[in-house]
This record gives sequence, C-alpha cells and structure tokens, in this order.
Amino acid sequence: MTDTVTTTTDAADAATPTADAAADRALKAKHRAMWASGDYPTLASDLIWSLGPRLVDATGVRPGERVLDVAAGSGNVAIPAALRGATVVATDLTPELFDVGRRLATESGAELEWREADAEALPFGDGAFDAVVSCVGVMFAPHHRLAADELVRVVKPGGRIGLLSWTPEGFIGRMFAAMKPFNAPPPAGVQPPPLWGDEQHVRELLGDRVAELSMRRGTVVVDRFRTGEELRDYFKANYGPTIAVYARIADEPDRVRALDEALAALGREAGLDGSGRPIEWEYLLVTARR
Repeated sequence: MTDTVTTTTDAADAATPTADAAADRALKAKHRAMWASGDYPTLASDLIWSLGPRLVDATGVRPGERVLDVAAGSGNVAIPAALRGATVVATDLTPELFDVGRRLATESGAELEWREADAEALPFGDGAFDAVVSCVGVMFAPHHRLAADELVRVVKPGGRIGLLSWTPEGFIGRMFAAMKPFNAPPPAGVQPPPLWGDEQHVRELLGDRVAELSMRRGTVVVDRFRTGEELRDYFKANYGPTIAVYARIADEPDRVRALDEALAALGREAGLDGSGRPIEWEYLLVTARR
C-alpha cells in the first residue's frame, strides 16, 4: 500500500512549528517507554478486550473498507475490524505492543498491518481511510488538539470517526486523579487524558468539522478483583502510567505507602469489598462523520 506522504518526525515538526522539536521527541520517547513497561497487552486482554468489538459495531465497520486504528495497543479494535473484512492498519507510538497483537491476530485468523506512528503526526495522506477508530488510546496523546486534527485529516469526507475514552468521573479517571499528587507536573500544553471522556471537550476538539456527532456513556464490567489491594497490585505490575508514578517516588517510602492506600481505597470505594461482586468502569463512546 502507498499511503506514507512524510516521515513521522517530519510530520511532527510540521504540525508543531512553534514547539521545540527536541522536547517533543523527548516527551514522546518517555510516553513510549511508559507504555512499554509492565504488560499492557495482558491488562487489555484481561479487562477491556470486549470494548473493541463495541467500538467496531458503533462505528459501522464494513467489509472492504480501509480502517485506521490509532494508538491500537495490542489490537482489541484492529483485530475485530479486520475480522469484519476491513483492510486495517493498526498504529501505535509503542511498537513493543505489536508482538502480542500479531500473535492474537494470527490465532484469530485476522490479517492486518501493524505500523509505528505518532497519533499527533500520522504518516498517511489526507482522506486516506473510510473509518478512523481509537479505543482508550488516542486519549493518551499529550496534545489533544493535534491528535484531533489528525483524526479528522486522515478520514475521507463522509467517513466515520469512532472513539472510546475513559471519563473523568469513571473509575480510571478517578485513578488518574488519585495518582496526580504523586506525579510530576505535566509539561506546558499537555492535557489530562480523561478529558477525552468529557462531552464538551470533545465538541470543542472536533468542532464543525464533523457531522452526526453522537456521544453516549457506557460501562465495562470488571470482575477480576475482590479487593482494592488486589486491584492496586495488578495495576502496579501491569499498567504503564501506574508503574511510572511508583518509579518516580520509589525512594520516598512515605509517599509510596500513601499512594498504596489511595489506590486501594479507590478500589474499595468502587465496591471491591471482598465479596467478589463486579465493578463498572465508565467510558464515553463518540461517533461522528466527517
């Protein structure tokens, strides 16, 4: 396929002419290392794999369409889209996640392309895809406006955009709020990921460039954990953002204990009381047509 019109680095520099290119590359390298730490593919398979088919259904992916999955991780959207008969390109800033994705695709009989790419500077031509999707992925790109501009740019006129993002009020949004006091202040211009789960923020990002904008909240049921401590330890072992925060305060035992308690308490507040009952994580599902 011939869809590359510029290199990722060149596109990033062109898309952010007033930003310091070296600082941006350093920030992206930090993000890549964060998501490569732990075991995100296991977390995705254990907890949220079902969200991929939901997004594929909501976006109306059809056989023969060209579909781009942005920040695809290990493919929980890309693989179901490919199984629909679409021609799928799965992109991510962290290609270390692709090995598991390729294995899962092979096991399921799906064929698709895996490609390293920055969500803020996608290496594809204007209007290259019938549908562009992202499941709790593009929300973690640091500059929301740049990422939104790229989503709109690479989908063809009349094509669809489908996004699923954690809400600020839901469990994952509250987890990021609990970790914030222990984390380093973000660089200027970097916005919190759960803002992609706020309806007004999404309207401001997409603006009048899209039509048929639909937003609805839903939940995914998580039944893997019995206690807040069990959930906390799972995230400490597997989830890049949590691993990064703990690494930052590793030499401060009092702060480690405080974060330990904050995350365990969050789990208890969500309903993990040892009874084994499931909890629900809220997301915002967005669909639109360019």
